Amino acid sequence: MILELHIIQNFAPSNLNRNDTGAPKDCIFGGSRRARISSQCFKRAMREHFKENFSAQENLAERSTRLVEEIASQLEQAGKDKAEAKRIVETALAGIGLNMSKKDAEKTEYLLFFGREEIRKFTEICLENYDALLEVAPPDTSEMSAKDAKKASKAGSLPQVSKTLLDAMDGGRAADLALFGRMLADLPVKNREASSQVAHAISTHKTGVEFDFFTAVDDLKPEDMAGSDHLGTVEFNSACFYRYANVNVEKLRENLQGDEELTRATVEAYIRAAVEAIPTGKQNSFATHEKPSFVLATVSDAGKCSLANAFEKAVKNEEWVEAENGSDEKKVKREGLVLNSIEKLSGHYERINKIYGDNAKSKVYVKTNDALTRGLGTEANSFAELIDATVGAIFNQREA
Repeated sequence: MILELHIIQNFAPSNLNRNDTGAPKDCIFGGSRRARISSQCFKRAMREHFKENFSAQENLAERSTRLVEEIASQLEQAGKDKAEAKRIVETALAGIGLNMSKKDAEKTEYLLFFGREEIRKFTEICLENYDALLEVAPPDTSEMSAKDAKKASKAGSLPQVSKTLLDAMDGGRAADLALFGRMLADLPVKNREASSQVAHAISTHKTGVEFDFFTAVDDLKPEDMAGSDHLGTVEFNSACFYRYANVNVEKLRENLQGDEELTRATVEAYIRAAVEAIPTGKQNSFATHEKPSFVLATVSDAGKCSLANAFEKAVKNEEWVEAENGSDEKKVKREGLVLNSIEKLSGHYERINKIYGDNAKSKVYVKTNDALTRGLGTEANSFAELIDATVGAIFNQREA
């Protein structure tokens, strides 16, 4: 079962996702410059939304290079010496092939995405095998070279403890980990394939970059001194974005170890996060918190289809379209980037379905304007109604 989300969202002046020069990210699509927000940026915002709103907090994950610090802190709460506990955890992790950074001995080599339940199990295993790990743990490695410390940690690993730790790495039924997956370069056997895909958001129309010139004045400056104490510029744009995401519900269920109730809660939370989460870039400067103008949720047995090509030809603020049947006019003018983007998407979706077939089991959408829509299924009265209808279509069918 595949859940797909198609979203039209218009942002006022903003810089939600910057490139290495500080400018809003962009790309070329359909031969013209478009504004872009990366999938990584939106996924980060969605994971944060999960943390704040997901009901089953124990079924979440943490992505960090500070796993040793976290587990050592939990061991300290159990009465162990903090410095000693760190050596224990480093030894345990090295035993399964996860080592500390060569540049910063306090951190792992790269970000590790671990479920909170996995972290709890790791702590328990270290606690149960504390004396054995302490016996083989290398001495304080602060004065040793990174290479020697790595060798010492590997030499002190315990096969049985390592096997227990590896067995505990089952994803911990963490909802966000089950959705977005994880890659462990040194431990590929414990990689987790993502059940969700999120596309880069692109503007439906041509865009450019504008500059905001600003000044800052010293509040304690003497009154007889004129001028500003700081001058600067911030780059920004304003764009109407098409956003696309999907979830393979069967893969999600598998990642969550067959827990049907948790799978259902995760799907509902995912829809909410995809629609409600907004990146945090430059928000204190622009306060860009616009809700989507259009959301289409479809459910099908198989197959995925982004509708990005509806905007291969950049949308214009004014578009002349064929008049509806019964009208005396042959063409009518439609105004507004948001409205025209929704109508372009609707027309493209209808044409795609005529050619390739429409296998959707459920199609529900909401919109905030009077855009002409056809072939999009049922219009819901609210976002809450869209969620209920979509989640029901996925899980009621399975129960039947």
